[in-house]
Amino acid sequence: MGHEAAGIVAALGDGVTNLSVNDRVTFDSTVYCGACAPCRRGEVNLCDNRQVLGVSCAEYRRAGAFAEYVAVPSRIVYRLPDNLSFAEAAMLEAVAVAIHAVSLAQIFPESSALVVGAGMIGLLTVQALRAAGCSRVFVADIDSSRLRLAQHMGATAVLSAETDVVAQVLQLTGGTGVDVAVEAVGRTETVTAAVESVRKGGTVVLVGNISPEITLPLQKVVTRQIRLQGSCASSGEYPRAMELLTTGKIKVKPLITAIAPLADGPQWFERLHAREPNLMKIVLTPGAVS
Repeated sequence: MGHEAAGIVAALGDGVTNLSVNDRVTFDSTVYCGACAPCRRGEVNLCDNRQVLGVSCAEYRRAGAFAEYVAVPSRIVYRLPDNLSFAEAAMLEAVAVAIHAVSLAQIFPESSALVVGAGMIGLLTVQALRAAGCSRVFVADIDSSRLRLAQHMGATAVLSAETDVVAQVLQLTGGTGVDVAVEAVGRTETVTAAVESVRKGGTVVLVGNISPEITLPLQKVVTRQIRLQGSCASSGEYPRAMELLTTGKIKVKPLITAIAPLADGPQWFERLHAREPNLMKIVLTPGAVS
């Protein structure tokens, strides 16, 4: 926990020259080595030696930002624009994830897209698709309140997953299907809906991973020549994310339900785990940062 954060530089390590004490900053959650083959290819999110702040998996484990202080390499730190609040900056990691997913798709000015899942990443992906020039963006989810938020975030049409999503997409596209589907859930039924909703030769970007394994409609992927593209974290998209936030092309304030003290964190986790309606993102403040 604590992989999305922003704050003030309290101290500098030896040799750090690109930052100063009291700088307002954020940081990527992926600590990459910069020397392995993926890093040399520019795929720092796939670093062979990566650690991820706030992730408890043994091979990635690194203490996160649910604390008053956190130490990170300067190479993953980004100075914040003056007009970006700490609460908004804490959302940059998620924004970068969405931008990275969209960058892996083939978006053209007249492209149509389906986002399956209107959670945090899904709603940011809607905006990232719009910023990339996608002309029509449909969103499918089972939660009506999240679908209303998706409309506010720029969705062209919202689709209730309580009924046949594929049929709704085909109706909206004249029976052709969308050019791109971004799957932001990670279940067999949602991946299947994404695959069946894209046109022949279309692309499905897989972001969600709730289930470690799913059943894939392989014949439809093969015979319709559908491109399946996995998307992991982000890879250098932070500057672009800051640009889109500061210009208003991506908005995160409507997604922040509350800003609360870190001490109240357990209560918010309980409420989120209970799937209390109309909760999206809670920003916790461990110190005096506002």
